[in-house]
Amino acid sequence: MQNLDYSRGLYLDLMKRCLLNMIYPQSEEAPSLATHSGFRGRLARTLLSGEEGCGGHISATKSGDHLGRMEGRIWPIVAHTMIGLKRLDNLQFCVDEAITNGVRGDLIETGVWRGGAAIFMRAMLKAYGVTDRCVWVADSFEGLPPPNTGKYPHDANSQLHESRELAVSLEEVQANFERYGLLDGQVRFLKGWFCDTLPAAPIERLAVLRLDGDMYQSTMDALVSLYPKVSQGGYVIVDDYGCIPACRQAVHDYRSANNITDEIRDIDWTGIFWQKGN
Repeated sequence: MQNLDYSRGLYLDLMKRCLLNMIYPQSEEAPSLATHSGFRGRLARTLLSGEEGCGGHISATKSGDHLGRMEGRIWPIVAHTMIGLKRLDNLQFCVDEAITNGVRGDLIETGVWRGGAAIFMRAMLKAYGVTDRCVWVADSFEGLPPPNTGKYPHDANSQLHESRELAVSLEEVQANFERYGLLDGQVRFLKGWFCDTLPAAPIERLAVLRLDGDMYQSTMDALVSLYPKVSQGGYVIVDDYGCIPACRQAVHDYRSANNITDEIRDIDWTGIFWQKGN
């Protein structure tokens, strides 16, 4: 058993390093994002000025940018995830706890970009020899929706729908799973806007719910449809809570409306999570 745990740890550590492209960091070198034209440059300048509440926590990807890779403060060119090592470590903790303690249900990420976090969840199931759980991969695979300001006024200032860098096709995400040898029947894809796909998704129970939808609408849609399916003892992770005020407001509004008092715990400068109680 000790050798199995050691080998599992080595595999998962290597998976995280590959997903973050810590193996060949020189391939991520780029000029400062704040000098780029187009949406990426506008976003960088906004975040660097703190207007979205991020206080300058986005930076150019540079070779050896250890802090950026630890805390997900970079927008990588090549890597399959931008969430950083601390949030991957948290995801590992949550999935490990769910498996070890027999928390019922599947795993899901809502908003997957290039698929890295969802790929890591599938890697964990493989490492633990779990064959009776699925990883659900929910995304439009076309970027973010334009703000519906009539229904969700907190999204009024969002320009995320203008970013084509956030639009990663279903085929590309599937190819990324395949590169790690993890595209199989335990991976289920939900393509479309969350308001259309999540209410009818054939998900019975969830052990881990990871939200990375950025906007108020995307966060609220996921919580409304999926939080009731999270098992007692399961985990809810919110990626953009500290960085995007609209996302944070959606979390507060949903928790308040449903009398959720479980302690919110910080992961890093933007990610948070809590364990579902009664």
